[in-house]
Amino acid sequence: MSTTPPTESLVELAARKQLPRHQYTDHATVRWIEANRPDFPRHSTAGLSRASQRLLQRSATPTDWWAEAQVTDSLHGVRHAMRTAALSALLAEDAGLRDEETADLVLAAALHDCRRLHDRDDRGHGNRAALWLTRNADAVWGHFGLTATPLRIDRAATAVRLHDVPYPDFSPDDEADYARTGWVCDLLKAADALDRYRQPKLGWWPDAHQVRSDAFDRFRATAFDLVVRSETAHLAGLGSAGAVFEALRQGELIS
Repeated sequence: MSTTPPTESLVELAARKQLPRHQYTDHATVRWIEANRPDFPRHSTAGLSRASQRLLQRSATPTDWWAEAQVTDSLHGVRHAMRTAALSALLAEDAGLRDEETADLVLAAALHDCRRLHDRDDRGHGNRAALWLTRNADAVWGHFGLTATPLRIDRAATAVRLHDVPYPDFSPDDEADYARTGWVCDLLKAADALDRYRQPKLGWWPDAHQVRSDAFDRFRATAFDLVVRSETAHLAGLGSAGAVFEALRQGELIS
């Protein structure tokens, strides 16, 4: 549940540039998000495949995998990670990726922020998460019912490492890694960006110019509804995982 006082919504705090290190959803902010719903183009989203649904059932990762307990229920915590995993699955299926590639992308999405220390500009958290993922690969892939291999570890860890590095800021080494596993980096960045409707400032909402995904705009409405439905369910008393699963069911993405 939210720990922000009702009179101090995240929207108000963002407007005053006084957001705390750990930021939690509140009722006023969710109402503000709903009131600012963009005029999305009409586009229907089909339910996810059985394979993707099985992966998403495991996308709520163990809390002891997170570097900071205060982050698990915050704006960059479990709900964000699970929504990003679901959006990654949608983007992957839309792009026609193989099951193994989709699985590694969903796994990367579920873990991409696990080493965050707070909800501000925590630079380097992607690199920290990539290192943690690599060191704990057998446990992570096993959690998803998968087997880790050097190829799978490399592409997932690369996407996690680069997810918080803007494309224009890529170093020569980043470009070399991206050239090897560009598709997973692109889709993770796109899925992560689509979940920005949770942010308490319009200027921080999804921006297609920051990603490389032809399908980005077509999934905006789905991403918006996932945020509103899951944050509302969480504020009504559901845990983070239960709130996201409820939102996915309401959106008919899972059965």
